[in-house]
Amino acid sequence: MTVTDHIDDTTPAVDPPARGRRRRRRRYTTLSKGDRFWLGVMVGVPAFLHLILVWVPALATTALSFTEWDNLAPLTDIRAVGFQNYWFIFTVFDTNLFPALFNNFILVFWLFFCSAIGMLLAYLLDKNLRGGRVYQSIYYFPVVLSLAVVGFIWKSTMFSRDRGLLNVIWPGEPIDFVGDGTKIFQFDIPFLDFPLGLSRNFAALLIAMAWRHIGYIMVMYLAGLKGVDPALREAASIDGCNEWQSFRNVVFPALKPINVVVAVITVIEALRAYDIIAALNEPRGTEVMGTLVTKSLLGEGGGRVGIGSAYGVVLLLLCLGFIIWYVYNHYRETEQ
Repeated sequence: MTVTDHIDDTTPAVDPPARGRRRRRRRYTTLSKGDRFWLGVMVGVPAFLHLILVWVPALATTALSFTEWDNLAPLTDIRAVGFQNYWFIFTVFDTNLFPALFNNFILVFWLFFCSAIGMLLAYLLDKNLRGGRVYQSIYYFPVVLSLAVVGFIWKSTMFSRDRGLLNVIWPGEPIDFVGDGTKIFQFDIPFLDFPLGLSRNFAALLIAMAWRHIGYIMVMYLAGLKGVDPALREAASIDGCNEWQSFRNVVFPALKPINVVVAVITVIEALRAYDIIAALNEPRGTEVMGTLVTKSLLGEGGGRVGIGSAYGVVLLLLCLGFIIWYVYNHYRETEQ
């Protein structure tokens, strides 16, 4: 046995993640005191702000969901009620909760469809079409606007019953896009005493949200497509793949990091939707979880902090599932 063989046999195996952690620790110990200080500031300040502005309110909301308080009385008047608020929102207020959840999930599926359109536009614009810069600017323009501004624009310019562009080009009688809460379709749920369905005004709102979301996703996929190795496409072409086969088997798998980010952004965007609905004055039939939280705290008959916090916790739990999935995939790929 040679000396090299003896060393190889006696050296303990170190897994790649542990080796990476040791390398990062060694790099940190070699830094000067000044570099360590500024590194601590750059990491500590954002972490502190994130903790104070995100997690402290989230934990406070969770705690308040088990209490009864009208947000006007002193803090000493807060009364613990256990799971009573959750019992109320799933039974007494189920006619509010389940239609709002249904609308949120309709938004999830709709925005995923819009994400697919954004990916298609990005793929076409990546072909260096003539006037591509102009098309990118047109598609991306709504992204620089907030959802509240988008809501105001569509309410006054597109949806208006008297002056709206959609009613101008519509050949029939004017349509009340915002106020018409009749259902396009509905169906019964076994454990509910009322049907769930999609209202006409919420369907109109989906169009306005698509106007903004498609451009946002298009830009993300354009950035991802620039990072795809052209040699992969050339190899697929040499192997006889057509355009669709090349995209499905080569380009789309190479976009996995972008796909994960887009999926998480799309779901969270759908679950936290509120601005554009508030801009339309929250018409009946367009309720989502965000409007239930706001109405419980500030709206007519508001001051029900416990009920509003319970709605907020349900929304938080829905978002956390996708956030945890994203963080798990991100760090797994980083370690690999």
